[in-house]
Amino acid sequence: MLTISLIYFNLALGAVAALAVMILRIAALAEICDAGPERAHAAGITVATGFAAIGAGGVILIGAGLFVLPDAPYAALMLALGLAALCLGLGFTHAIGTLRAVLAPPFVPDQPAPEPVVAGPAK
Repeated sequence: MLTISLIYFNLALGAVAALAVMILRIAALAEICDAGPERAHAAGITVATGFAAIGAGGVILIGAGLFVLPDAPYAALMLALGLAALCLGLGFTHAIGTLRAVLAPPFVPDQPAPEPVVAGPAK
């Protein structure tokens, strides 16, 4: 059971690390947008740190369920990895939505909304 636990924690915490790095890379790409590099950098670090903390806690909680099926350790491993991947994916989606909301330009109610620019065929 120790081997199963080590496999689970290595894979699940590796997924947390990979997704946190993805959040940081998306924030680095957002640095060239209107929000400004300082704002995008700070938002990326904040969102990635929060995701990593919550994701690691979730991985630990799900890992505690490995011992529910001691007679079928590989089934428990697959169940725990699937649940962890599902939860981390949902958390990643929420983290990216939060990053987008933080980097969106502020709404000023006194000014009309800017017209969207649509690029047409070159003439």
